[in-house]
Amino acid sequence: MSAEPLLRVDGLEVRYGAIRALRGIRLEVHAAEIVTLIGSNGAGKSTLLRAISGMLPPAAGSVHFQGADVTGRRPELLVALGISHVPEGRRIFANLSVRENLQMGAYLRPETESAGLERVLGLFPRLRERLTQPGGTLSGGEQQMLAIGRALMAEPKLLLLDEPSLGLAPLLVQQIFGIIGQIHEQGTTVVLVEQNARQALAIAQRAYVLETGTLALEGAAADLARDPRVREAYLGEATGSAGPP
Repeated sequence: MSAEPLLRVDGLEVRYGAIRALRGIRLEVHAAEIVTLIGSNGAGKSTLLRAISGMLPPAAGSVHFQGADVTGRRPELLVALGISHVPEGRRIFANLSVRENLQMGAYLRPETESAGLERVLGLFPRLRERLTQPGGTLSGGEQQMLAIGRALMAEPKLLLLDEPSLGLAPLLVQQIFGIIGQIHEQGTTVVLVEQNARQALAIAQRAYVLETGTLALEGAAADLARDPRVREAYLGEATGSAGPP
């Protein structure tokens, strides 16, 4: 692990009006890692990804990427630097074909579009069979594949994934997580927000737990998977009393 993290978030605060959605968030992501963020609904996980990718302006704190301060930069500038964000809900272009959706992802790097398309279709063979179909006619799992594939067309160094398994059947969940593993093996660093905490901790090297806008726990993913607080709150395991009453 290199001394300088690929991504460093320091003292980040995000507000929605008078509501402090994130408070003093500090985290690091190193190159070649999968780092997962787990927490209950409303804990601030999606808000954190949106602040990192430039979709939300922070009220305080900073975001550094590859050693440079990128706090508050516009999303398209961050994409050009190497940060791609797959938001919750997929947000594909329903009236555009699968091919056109993927081409939209390469608009900043048209010279690499052909190679990027082959990489994406290698990861998602099902999309190759549906290149001419409108995105809106795909199944939920296929739309999630398309959303991830579109983000990969920008050749990101850092891929932010927000709830990639949401609403998918168990077999498709396994497939999506397998593809995330392949993306990581190909050299892309991943930050993963995921309600399926068991799967997320199994695939990640490190993890952070968010509770009501603050970081409650952090550490090696395997260690957190054994932590009684995580097991009871996020893995659905009754661990009994942790100490004297």
